[in-house]
Amino acid sequence: AIDTLIRHFEDTERDPNYYDLIITGDLGKYGVEIVKDYMKSVYDINLTNYKDAGCMLYDLEKQNVHAGGSGCGCISLVTLGYVVKNMYEGKLNKVLVIATGALMNPVMVFQNETIPGIAHAIVLERVI
Repeated sequence: AIDTLIRHFEDTERDPNYYDLIITGDLGKYGVEIVKDYMKSVYDINLTNYKDAGCMLYDLEKQNVHAGGSGCGCISLVTLGYVVKNMYEGKLNKVLVIATGALMNPVMVFQNETIPGIAHAIVLERVI
């Protein structure tokens, strides 16, 4: 997710403030902290408009979801529900959606291999 964010900012020559909202899904509460801390300490980028779809969907204090939920489920629900609704209502105009996931199978896990991750970035902009 961090690599995708940095490459997106470099390729488009935009900074995080270009967007009303940047969302990932689902990195969970620990992943959010890692992304924010790493972006600030390594790239001096403060992600004030960044949220995670899993953290937006679940009440981590009241629901036993541990660190979060399914990345593909969370990002889909938040994007097609919350984001689209708020764009339609004019509350959001530019949103960077980063769908995150792990590419794993049982063989890799049993062989103690690393689990590669993937992150796709999609920009949604409201046309006025």
